[in-house]
Amino acid sequence: MFVVQRHDASSLHFDVRIQVGDVLVSWAVPKGPSLDPRDKRLAHRTEDHPLDYADFEGVIGKGQYGAGSVVVWDTGPFENVTERDGAPVELADALERGHVKVVLHGRKLTGAFAFTHTKVGGDEANWLLVKVDDEGADRRRKPATTQPESVLTGRTNEEVAAEDRHEERS
Repeated sequence: MFVVQRHDASSLHFDVRIQVGDVLVSWAVPKGPSLDPRDKRLAHRTEDHPLDYADFEGVIGKGQYGAGSVVVWDTGPFENVTERDGAPVELADALERGHVKVVLHGRKLTGAFAFTHTKVGGDEANWLLVKVDDEGADRRRKPATTQPESVLTGRTNEEVAAEDRHEERS
């Protein structure tokens, strides 16, 4: 499975996570995934998360790492299509080698996406996320900015935060 969580913490970003074994390998993508193959998105590799985090929606409390509201922006199955010299490469090996190509079957994101390790800015955790030019590519549609709602509940980050504040007052 893959999941993209829209995370309104110290700054709004999207946490893109793909299941590798029994963990969710994660990248923080400040501008969110793009469907335009011309866009190269910075994807900062973060810590792995447990699988049960995939459906988390709510508010991470003040004083905690990642404090802010989280919604499940997109989710679904994916296929690893990473190859090297025409042969399939296991995801763990692809991560180690610094190039991962997956086909996402989400509600907002479909088609192939490539993650490539880069040392942009001298930071070892920096990768690039690029949409492959395939049937899922769309240079006009901008879901990261036009579709802020959760695919699970229909709520936005603002609604999740407001509900959380309401629960605290009750």
